[in-house]
Amino acid sequence: MQWEVIIGLEVHCQLNTASKIFAPDAYVYGTAPNSLAGPVTLGLPGVLPVLNQEVLHMAIMAGLALNCKIARVTKFDRKHYFYPDLPKGYQISQYDMPYATGGKLSFQKKGDERETVIGITRIHMEEDAGKLLHSQDRGIARSYVDLNRAGAPLLEIVSEPDLRSADDAYEYLVSLKSILRCIGISECNMEEGSLRCDANVSVRRDSAAPLGTRVEIKNLNSFKAVKAAIEYERERQVEVLENGGSIIQSTVLWDADARCTRLMRTKEDAEDYRYFPDPDLLPFEIPQETVDQIFSRMPELPQARKARFQKDYDLPPYDSDVLSRERDLADYFEAVAHSSKDPKKASNWVKDEVLGILNKNDLSINAFPVAAAELGSMIRYLNEGQITGKMAKQIFEHMHTEGLGLDTTIEKYNYKPVAAAALPAIVKKVIQENPEVVAKIKAGNDRVKGFLVGQVMKATNGQAPPDEVNRILDQEL
Repeated sequence: MQWEVIIGLEVHCQLNTASKIFAPDAYVYGTAPNSLAGPVTLGLPGVLPVLNQEVLHMAIMAGLALNCKIARVTKFDRKHYFYPDLPKGYQISQYDMPYATGGKLSFQKKGDERETVIGITRIHMEEDAGKLLHSQDRGIARSYVDLNRAGAPLLEIVSEPDLRSADDAYEYLVSLKSILRCIGISECNMEEGSLRCDANVSVRRDSAAPLGTRVEIKNLNSFKAVKAAIEYERERQVEVLENGGSIIQSTVLWDADARCTRLMRTKEDAEDYRYFPDPDLLPFEIPQETVDQIFSRMPELPQARKARFQKDYDLPPYDSDVLSRERDLADYFEAVAHSSKDPKKASNWVKDEVLGILNKNDLSINAFPVAAAELGSMIRYLNEGQITGKMAKQIFEHMHTEGLGLDTTIEKYNYKPVAAAALPAIVKKVIQENPEVVAKIKAGNDRVKGFLVGQVMKATNGQAPPDEVNRILDQEL
């Protein structure tokens, strides 16, 4: 029987503010343990939290980017649980009055022209907990608490259970990360914990059946882990149900080494956290003029930029999607397109050559040594016949490995095509030196003509324009 998987994602995004959400402490990843946890973060007697205004502004921007309705009035609540990395014994979060609700995020699956639209149930602000570090010392298990991260500002973005495959979940996360990075509120680095994801997974016999019992998967530290964990949990639940068992509402951990989920705790509902309004933080109004001002500062979002690349530059959907996902890369491409006056060739060079180098060396486009104007000029030289395609590849290699400019590279390595007037003589000489090949061509074997082209290129050190070589060769033959 065909089982359907139902997936909802809870994504925690850490905001890149200078200080924490309710305290003046900074949070910098990699700082010495417990050096950034002040009195408010620790909840010492007599201290009071104060909302960081920049957190609110970034939160509103995220809500607008995800098509949410921004609440006129919102408040903070206390979420109680006891764990060593939660110094106050409760987390300041938002329960029944989140600041943003009813949004949506859309993406295009590969090979599908239709957009997949996923609902956003809510986004709320909250403070992060600390971090537990576990180790083995001479056979003794030890755990250490680092409270630096406690109080760091988070947005929790909760999707509707609209996702129907692990691939959909992966694409959703890629699109969400692209939007959050585009508006500049987070680095979204899963390795550093600034983007974290929990997946709620259930299965049902078909789309008409009621929703099944959900299982929440934690400890997902990469998009690939999210995909693998969902696929495993789907198969596990189907196997249990087909063997006559039942699914228990629970929270499980993803074990990346064993590639399976492991039970963490059973049933957990909102009532278990004993939510109540935080008495130190009064409900507050979000003025419409504040929302309007933030909306006016919004950059062009990836989906809109993708559509514009297709319309203005006549790029195919795949090229437009690749080039628009990262704001800085999209800016770089547009600068290359403007400089070269050839958007299609600019697209090919940026998505194939530039991105290939960035991915191989784990670099950002801002660290790439070839300026957009220089790459654009190189494409223009290629189109004007000042350099050949082979030369362009070699010039580009020197530019990004040695940090040289375009004209400096051409001058240093003498990348100048053979003068058109000299080519006919070179072609005639090659024809005279290879009568057997010429005889085969005249007998109808055109495939061997490539040998003659290669000999001409060899005689010109690869600096003859191939199109012109072929034209003259055909004429002489």
